Amino acid sequence: MSVLISILITFLVVVLVLWLVQRLPMEARIKQILQIVVIIIGVVSLLRYLAVF
Repeated sequence: MSVLISILITFLVVVLVLWLVQRLPMEARIKQILQIVVIIIGVVSLLRYLAVF
């Protein structure tokens, strides 16, 4: 059950950070790079919770 809660919290944090990146007044290219980095970090942490790593 704690794994499911951790996955849900990670997903919510990734969505929140992606939303905040969209709200920042930055150049579009920098926003795109930040979004990719956030998604990669989110996927890696989800895989860690699923005991892949």
